Amino acid sequence: MRRVAFDQQIIVALLFAVIFFAFAIFLPGFFTLGNQLTLIRSVAVLGILGLGMAVVVIGRGIDLSMIASLAVPAAIVMTLASKDYGVALALACGLLISVMIGVLNGVLVAYAEIPPLFATLAVGIGIAGIGQSGLFEYDIIPWPPQLDIVAWLGRGSVVGIPYSILAFIAATICVGIFLRRTRLGLFIYAIGDNPGAARIAGIPVRPIVMLQYIIAAVISLFAGLVLAASSHNMDTRIFNLTWIYDVILVVVLGGIGLSGGRGGVLNVIVGTLLIGTIVNGMTILNVSFEMQNFVRGMVLLAALSLDSFINPRNEETAQQGDI
Repeated sequence: MRRVAFDQQIIVALLFAVIFFAFAIFLPGFFTLGNQLTLIRSVAVLGILGLGMAVVVIGRGIDLSMIASLAVPAAIVMTLASKDYGVALALACGLLISVMIGVLNGVLVAYAEIPPLFATLAVGIGIAGIGQSGLFEYDIIPWPPQLDIVAWLGRGSVVGIPYSILAFIAATICVGIFLRRTRLGLFIYAIGDNPGAARIAGIPVRPIVMLQYIIAAVISLFAGLVLAASSHNMDTRIFNLTWIYDVILVVVLGGIGLSGGRGGVLNVIVGTLLIGTIVNGMTILNVSFEMQNFVRGMVLLAALSLDSFINPRNEETAQQGDI
């Protein structure tokens, strides 16, 4: 099974290389500096979200509330900072709200045993509704100058490498160390592989499941700050878009099985590069938004079918809380 996952990763990497060089040769404007910077910025945020989704999927879950968790807490941070509540207090409030979203997801999935697909969808819709019901004065929250102390997250570069990419790299290293080098990370793999066996082995399954949703929510806040800093605003209507499907595509195409217990940050990197390039190429080609959604849907369907074939579920490892 490890060999199959590795081969899928290599195939996706080669596919990315072929598509990238084909776009660079035949698509005018794709290889320009401005477009590459745009591609890098969009890929960075998508990749950071993919890391959070990967933690949940490895633990045999899914989180459809991540885009709302990106937009609303980040917008609250910016709103509080603009009203001179202080950068530290604004960031602390944003972090607290993110943790609360993760706890809510975790309680619904781990303790109420609601399937994560429905639990996180409901939480995402609820958080988005709170944001749209008058929590913010405007739909688009401008980046306040009081937060310029952390604006480097999405602006500027070091030796030509944008800070947003460095933020993605830093998040990748942190998540990689957590998953592979810490006991809690190994517990997530064990739960994703076989929750029943993990429970018999003495692993606290329910608290670990809650932890993975908290991690995903906090990573979403980090992605939201990177996005807001790079674009100089946060459009709170972003949760109405289909971005969550791109995040799922990154994880599944990269080779992280929805059956849980396998995959890592390298899979997220490979999937991010492929999806980011495809979306950017379709945008340059002036492909309509409806057709882009159709292509995303077909790619997602193909990826899910491939995942079902490579990583089949069975009755021994099934549980009520599965996707």
